[in-house]
Amino acid sequence: MSANQAHHPGFHRPQPSWLASMLLVCCAMAAGTAAAQTSGTSASAWKPSKATEFIVPSGAGAALDLAARKLTELLARDGQTPGFVVSNKSGAHAIGALEGLHRPPGDAHTLMTLSTSYGNSLAQNALPAHLQKGTPLVTLFREFTTVVVRADSPLRNAQDLVAQLRQDPEKYSIGIATTLGNHIHLGVAQPLQQGGVNIQKLRIVPYKSSAESMVALAGGHLDVISATTPNLLPYLQSGRVRVLAIAADKRLEGAFAQSPTWKEQGIDYVSDSFQGVMTTPGASAAQQAYWVNALRKVSETREWKEFVALNQWEPIFLGPQDTARALHAQVERSHALLTELGLLPASSLRVANAR
Repeated sequence: MSANQAHHPGFHRPQPSWLASMLLVCCAMAAGTAAAQTSGTSASAWKPSKATEFIVPSGAGAALDLAARKLTELLARDGQTPGFVVSNKSGAHAIGALEGLHRPPGDAHTLMTLSTSYGNSLAQNALPAHLQKGTPLVTLFREFTTVVVRADSPLRNAQDLVAQLRQDPEKYSIGIATTLGNHIHLGVAQPLQQGGVNIQKLRIVPYKSSAESMVALAGGHLDVISATTPNLLPYLQSGRVRVLAIAADKRLEGAFAQSPTWKEQGIDYVSDSFQGVMTTPGASAAQQAYWVNALRKVSETREWKEFVALNQWEPIFLGPQDTARALHAQVERSHALLTELGLLPASSLRVANAR
């Protein structure tokens, strides 16, 4: 993956803060990675000397949490660190989690999930400047958003949902996690907008995690859910939910084999969500090289590959430079999309309370 190198007429004007931030991230990562690649023995001299904290910007049991706990399990098993402490810090735009990541600058005994949500927060200019300095390390896989209802819902497919919401955009409560404007939110808003729905009037209900929103759906407190595949897997296997649409290029396998894509239902939408790992700002070339190597080894294990396949993710390993470039490109795409859909903070998007 590579960034979209768009030419901007009037380049002498000040860049928007979200783009300026990403340019700084990319430049820092390019310099750090180049240093790691040319420093020889110095790049391999560092290793963790104490337990490493892995910060997850969502509640326990959700997709981000599942991936982080599997990663730390495999890293610890292989002796990559004296131990791990997984910390769940959910909240709007992951500000609490990012505060934890940025608290010890230059101390790479702290890792954090890097996901599409981080890029969307940058695209919305929702993060203070001091929380935009994390060090991207790797991308591990793509993930796909789904739109789901209970098995007893009168909604049978995506066309039913679009038709009903065209007539009344406020008819159904739609659960997301964890923040307005993130990839889970866009994963339902964009295809509905392409289907002719006025998405600014949707009743969007944010939750701390998709694990919580799925419980609310199963309990009859929500009508529709947008979530990624791992969060609904047990509900789908037990027949309690129906997938109206999945934002993949083609149908997935296993439990999702009968779940139709948006594309096959007439809406050309595929999500570009991803998960990876980042570390503290100011991480040295040696620290970056250590974690990239450790994460690469884990990504090549049989256990990790089986875990990724079980959750219907698409494995893809990108190192620091490619991850920074891909993140930059995603920020540009998300900013354009959020502007087009009216989902930037200045918009009139309505946030409903859970019923």
